[in-house]
Amino acid sequence: MTETGNTAAAKFDTGRAAEYAVQSRIALAGYDACHELGACLLAADLGPGRAARVLVAGAGGTAQEIISAARLEPLWHFTAVDPSAPMLELAMAAVGEAGLTARTTPVLGEVGALPAKAVYDAASLIGVLHHLPGLSAKQDILKALAARLKPGAPLILAGNRHAYASRPLFLAAWGERWRMHGASADEIEAKLGKIRQGADPPASDQDVAEMLTQAGFEEPTLFFSSLFWGGWITHRRG
Repeated sequence: MTETGNTAAAKFDTGRAAEYAVQSRIALAGYDACHELGACLLAADLGPGRAARVLVAGAGGTAQEIISAARLEPLWHFTAVDPSAPMLELAMAAVGEAGLTARTTPVLGEVGALPAKAVYDAASLIGVLHHLPGLSAKQDILKALAARLKPGAPLILAGNRHAYASRPLFLAAWGERWRMHGASADEIEAKLGKIRQGADPPASDQDVAEMLTQAGFEEPTLFFSSLFWGGWITHRRG
């Protein structure tokens, strides 16, 4: 792994990984809906009932991308890539509980370490980009995905955008959502402090679009939005 990959992976140690499934659903209102819509878009784009190889980058944690898509398409095989061992272990446990182990290949590491061949029919990158510090790291993973996708293959991208300080009402709403789920004032402040210091989201939807087009993808289409979170579908340019 690169130094950037190690830095991002270190955020998701055993303790952080264990709370991820619960915390992600509180922080992102519509967590399951975003994953389900992403799966539906991929199925609609590729066409129902056909075999496909799907690259799931940053699959660690809930493996919800895999579970949602597998419910729709029994002929899809998934390559689950994550640089965090605890997060990948959690994902594969969820995959096993869903009866999908035979259809999922786990890869501990980064997308850039995979063979640079355009063999995948689709890909997803959900909840990853804002954890990568700096523009270069973001561009690297997007270019790595483009290099491994067939021309015209769809990509589902989802994650936080906007500088957190630029949306104080959204930050306050995040705090209220945690309060709604029983967090104390001190716990809320600690969570918001981690968010402010521990992530580097793209500054705008336009920045997301520019990163994608520079990496070899088409102009993206927004299909989901929830406070800071956005979900897009795009395609590798042919």
